[in-house]
Amino acid sequence: MPHKQNHRGANPKDRHFFSAKALPRLQKALADLSYLISRDYNPQSALKLVGDRYRFTERQRKAIAHSACGEAQLQDRTKRCLSLEQAKGKKIMLDGYNQLIVLEAALSRAPIFVGVDGCYRDIASVHSTYRKVEETVPALELFSRAFEEFQPEKVLWVFDQPVSNSGRLRQFIEELCRQNDWNWEVILDFNPDKYLAQAEDWVALSSDSWVLDRASQWLNLTAYMIDNFVKEPWLVDLR
Repeated sequence: MPHKQNHRGANPKDRHFFSAKALPRLQKALADLSYLISRDYNPQSALKLVGDRYRFTERQRKAIAHSACGEAQLQDRTKRCLSLEQAKGKKIMLDGYNQLIVLEAALSRAPIFVGVDGCYRDIASVHSTYRKVEETVPALELFSRAFEEFQPEKVLWVFDQPVSNSGRLRQFIEELCRQNDWNWEVILDFNPDKYLAQAEDWVALSSDSWVLDRASQWLNLTAYMIDNFVKEPWLVDLR
């Protein structure tokens, strides 16, 4: 039967995996993982070591892996992170799926994890195919609302070209732009992470660690949006 997904919501077991009772162990595990990364342990080996120690499930391992950050990484990211005020009037480039899906997940009441660097991340994933959900349009509307507040010079969405349905999503967003007079550009690229990291005159919008470690400047916009625009988000603060 064809796959049908209406929401980017939580796994039925997430209430147990990320409950208030589980939170202290998750926070300690994140501190352990970040410590090992700070001392140049291989991230995958460190994750297996920590995950096995705490007997974490795959989703719990994903949560701490996405949220971990070494000391030097944190200091470097903080230096290049702009405030909303500093980002006003600048050119904005979005890590398309990375940014859209975390808003879809937040609107779907999926757990959103607050990492060491203050970024908000989900543990949903798009591997080979993207499917729109009921929260796709509301998420895009929230981006429009945020852009109205700090008036970027230009907005460029970059989506993964190899992901199936990226072309359809591009057309869908372009049609919404025409309908709503959003001055956005949407492109597809085979390596959006590299594209963002090399765009020195742009402000990167991403919570991908690889991008954050390389972008010349970045903005933690999704954290601001979820805090201010999403009603009762399920935030799991792992710091």
